[in-house]
Amino acid sequence: MTRKNIRVLVSGTGGGGNGEQLVKCLKLSSLGYTVIGTDQNLAAASLSGADEPRVLPHASHVDYTDALIALCKEEDVQAIFPGSEPELRRISLDRERISPHVELLAINPAHVIDICSDKFRTNLFLESHGLPFPRSVSINSVDQSDGIDFFPVILKPAVGGGSQHVYIAQNQDELIHLVQYLLSYFDNFLIQEYVGAVDQEYTVGVLLDGQGKLINSIAVRRFIMSSLSNRTKMKNKTNKKELGDVLAISSGISQGEIGRFPEVSRYCEQLALDLGCRYAVNVQCRLVDGVPYVFEINPRFSGTSYMRAMVGYNEPDILIRRHINGEQIESGFAYGSGVILRNLQETLFGA
Repeated sequence: MTRKNIRVLVSGTGGGGNGEQLVKCLKLSSLGYTVIGTDQNLAAASLSGADEPRVLPHASHVDYTDALIALCKEEDVQAIFPGSEPELRRISLDRERISPHVELLAINPAHVIDICSDKFRTNLFLESHGLPFPRSVSINSVDQSDGIDFFPVILKPAVGGGSQHVYIAQNQDELIHLVQYLLSYFDNFLIQEYVGAVDQEYTVGVLLDGQGKLINSIAVRRFIMSSLSNRTKMKNKTNKKELGDVLAISSGISQGEIGRFPEVSRYCEQLALDLGCRYAVNVQCRLVDGVPYVFEINPRFSGTSYMRAMVGYNEPDILIRRHINGEQIESGFAYGSGVILRNLQETLFGA
């Protein structure tokens, strides 16, 4: 018998990030979930559209796990979906304490989170499995920049997600200035070869069950030149004309053409299986001469989760149906396609 009114906790629902996306997915389901949305700020949690906004301390707080468990007991929570990376890492560390209190804790194994949360370790994994990725160098001193000769390059922190502190250098002078700047913030970071044209960037979601069995995959070919989806763009001053006239880095707010895109999704499915993923993983790549070059793997649900749900690929709903209601989910099930764009929405508080 199909259970309805299942109570689901989504953390990190403020700020328009992954948590808010998961709330919107769950509210789209016909099963009528009651969604408890948490954040450090009650107003931010309320903005997500959750049925019951609640406050939790920051993931680094000593009382975070105790507060999360207490909330699960108080609200009779059956499933947890982390909506922010700091909470994902904290919940992963304390999974043995948390998992007895819910039926579904939808997070990857610790080793997957550890590998994917460090871009240098991600590259080592890709290299060990013979998978292509942009040339990369770990940097901890200005002197190391002398050996970089594969411009243009992207400079970015090795640990953490998002697109902060990500820059492009097209020559040695730009590189030295940026290396000096980033070393004032980080002990080390990654220099990575810029590959592929701006219209060949994909974010690919792979969905698996709790035993690691592949369920399906979906991709968005990103439109990264719009102001909302673009962190930085500049004229290509190198002699690599195959990269296009403009070099660009996504802001992380994805929009674009959504569909199956087997030329990248099948590759990412195998990657997720090789990693030993569970539940959801999100792969960022660019297609170069028909070959996907992976530059980031996020061991979590994506900021495009609701876009996916709009075409019939509702990841949190599928996992609840599979693991709490015991439904048989068809592998590779059909879903729609199209172009999905985003805009901004304003909310006034205190009026």
